[in-house]
Amino acid sequence: MNPLAAEPASRLANDEAGIISAAEHPVIAGMYPDPTICRVGDTYYLATSSFEYFPGAPIFRSDDLTSWTQIGHILTRRSQFRHAEGGPSQGIYGSTLRHHDGRFWFVTTNANEYEAGQLIFSAPDAAGPWSDPVYVPAAVGIDPDLAWDGDRCYLTWKRLSFSEGDLELVQAVIDLSTGEIGPVVQVWQGAGMTAPEGPHLYHVGEYWYLLLAEGGTERGHTVTVARSPHPSGPFEPSPDNPVFTHRSSGHPVQNAGHADLVETTDGDWAAVYLGVRSRGSIPGFHVLGRETFLAGVSWVDGWPVFDETRYQLGPADHAFEDDFSATVLDQRWVVAGGEPSNTVSVRPDGGLEFARAWRVGADLLCVRPRDLRWSAEADAEGDAALVLRIDDRHWYGVVVRDGVGRVEARIGDLDQTRGAVPVDDSVTLRIEAVSPGSLTVPLGHAGPDDIVLAIESSGTRHQLARLDGRYLSSEVASGFTGRMLALGSPSGEGVVRAVRYRPIGD
Repeated sequence: MNPLAAEPASRLANDEAGIISAAEHPVIAGMYPDPTICRVGDTYYLATSSFEYFPGAPIFRSDDLTSWTQIGHILTRRSQFRHAEGGPSQGIYGSTLRHHDGRFWFVTTNANEYEAGQLIFSAPDAAGPWSDPVYVPAAVGIDPDLAWDGDRCYLTWKRLSFSEGDLELVQAVIDLSTGEIGPVVQVWQGAGMTAPEGPHLYHVGEYWYLLLAEGGTERGHTVTVARSPHPSGPFEPSPDNPVFTHRSSGHPVQNAGHADLVETTDGDWAAVYLGVRSRGSIPGFHVLGRETFLAGVSWVDGWPVFDETRYQLGPADHAFEDDFSATVLDQRWVVAGGEPSNTVSVRPDGGLEFARAWRVGADLLCVRPRDLRWSAEADAEGDAALVLRIDDRHWYGVVVRDGVGRVEARIGDLDQTRGAVPVDDSVTLRIEAVSPGSLTVPLGHAGPDDIVLAIESSGTRHQLARLDGRYLSSEVASGFTGRMLALGSPSGEGVVRAVRYRPIGD
């Protein structure tokens, strides 16, 4: 047998079976950043950040680490996730999910009430309901972690000021029932890169390991680690820091970092981490937000070594169709700066009606696109809109107002209307993310994709615009979130009967 032919044949067989490498594909696709993981028996649980979207902190379960099912949200009541008037990329930041003494624990930051300190939630079942928060007002900052040494619980977090910037990584013993903490001590401040954050503390063998994210959550993102015989240090940094990164590489997944470790059912170890799939001309553009990836971990000479090729993933089909005939919305639907129950209601004959006229920063029912290429359509009556947004200053939408369909777009301070056509009362609104029509620099200006916006009325499809996808990317809009598909009504009088989403090939 020719060994040179073996690998391509294996890859071909995997491609035909739909098997893909976890090194290049997320295990949870779409805007699910800052993953945190724990295991109870043979079952794994994972939660992510959600920022301004409510319900908040989506939570998943898996029996094999490679296929995940959402089982709900941790934050389902406004008493858990207080809302404040503010812009995008606020809300629920990096968190830690753990299980201890028969109970699940979740600690996080709500940037809407930043000065209130960290929030701690608990539940006997990961699917909820979860408790109201115990506040830790003496621990202002981000990225909190919980770790137990016997009956003593340690809270580790990043002290940070949005006006002053980075301060320090600190730790204190905490009473989980009251939120009171003991003396605050500094811990390891990282390997010297910018923005050391995302601390997670583990007891493995004879050492306590402090895992950090460093380099910022952009192209310089890394994972670093140090160890100590005591949970508070002093810590000895790994001689191989950073122990995991894709910086300065041509890897198709960039910004890799913010990892969390878990011991597997067979006594091995794994890590979940965030990354982005950037596309297009320099500097590369990512549009789905930061996604959740999986790697194996081995312990070599007392240090974690990442193996991102260990896991293979089965085919993932993110297609869905929703006719809103159920009395309760599917858990995929969320709202920015509000809540679903105050935004839409389900009609007795099926379909959604809206509580008020839309504002692009609120009053929109949203769902995450989870593929690089996809098509979405909404069957609507009256004044209705299907919008693709990053935030209230960066969005494209197909909008029907007073019997006229058009494309409305906003990029920063610029608003534009394209392609108005008269339409019937019942229409299908359509948005597609397709491969860019341009070559890359220097022969063209290719972004990550082109966004095609169309409307169908009386059996005729009108393509109203084909717009550059770069302007709906995180590199342009800034912030921590990714694209969302959104439903709304410009007058509050429209109805959406059904929504369909499917991935499409390049």
